[in-house]
Amino acid sequence: MKEDIKAHDNVLGLIGNTPLIRLNAVTESLDGHFYAKVEAFNPGHSTKDRIALYIIEKAERDGLLSPGDTIIETTSGNTGFSLAMVSIIKGYQCILAVSSKSSTDKIDMLRSMGAKVYVCPANVSADDPRSYYSVAKRLHEETKGSIYINQYFNQLNVDAHYASTGPEIWDQTAGKITHLIACCGTGGTLSGAARYIKEQNPGVRILGVDAYGSVLKKYHETKEFDAEEIYPYRIEGLGKNLIPTATDFDLIDQFVKVTDEESAHAAREIAKREGLFVGYTSGAVLQAIRHFAEQGEFNEQSRVVAIFPDHGSRYMSKVFSDDWMSQQGFFDSINEETSQKIEIIK
Repeated sequence: MKEDIKAHDNVLGLIGNTPLIRLNAVTESLDGHFYAKVEAFNPGHSTKDRIALYIIEKAERDGLLSPGDTIIETTSGNTGFSLAMVSIIKGYQCILAVSSKSSTDKIDMLRSMGAKVYVCPANVSADDPRSYYSVAKRLHEETKGSIYINQYFNQLNVDAHYASTGPEIWDQTAGKITHLIACCGTGGTLSGAARYIKEQNPGVRILGVDAYGSVLKKYHETKEFDAEEIYPYRIEGLGKNLIPTATDFDLIDQFVKVTDEESAHAAREIAKREGLFVGYTSGAVLQAIRHFAEQGEFNEQSRVVAIFPDHGSRYMSKVFSDDWMSQQGFFDSINEETSQKIEIIK
């Protein structure tokens, strides 16, 4: 009997092929045409689904994983969620070293997905034994039958986006893309997608987004690591206090830095003006677009694709919380509180 039910075998079949959505209101004053690659449409609600599945399946093909083994990773939250989701389907344990900068929403989600979570202080050096890098390495050494994903220094992070994100964007724009812009944390998303797109058209401009308090922009410009650039900041999944080998700096034409405050307001603006409920780094990308526009980067013929990495639900206790925004001093005479008030009927 022919099976006529159209269904995915499991949730992993939904990874990739995320939509490209035109931005209208938030870019209406800018020259060019702007589109968001909305990675929140992945089942794990972020672009990290792509690397989680790609890296684990490569490890399986290489004989590095057996049923019941353990996946270990350093994460600000999104990669951890994706790894936990893939581990559930494939029958692995999952242990995650998470930055204390990660929202409580993200940490609670990781635990809900069955992962064992170690929360590590964010504002310590990468080689500090308490850092989430050091903790993940130690856990890997102590855990028999484990693999360490090590996304910051794993070429497969880049390869995953070369194999999926880049071709999708090229196809969705019919090859008319002129600019690709994305946040850099590990740098895998931008580097992998850029490598594919540059192979199709070397003239496409690749624009990176960095944070104040991070070393990436200056390293791109000088090839020197400057520890004086490092100081605490609030945006998760953007910027770094080390130089990830997953970032191919030679592919990136220019970086811009954005602030915590600008990015937070931009994320809220995307929700209220475009109806897209996306995360903190998506706000950072929008703010970067505006900075690049001020520099004259775009013209009326520009076709700009911005990668929006994740979903706004992971930031309910941060940028989408009026209390948190007030605590950070982000409501002022320029950016007043604009959320709708709740009325209690008694």
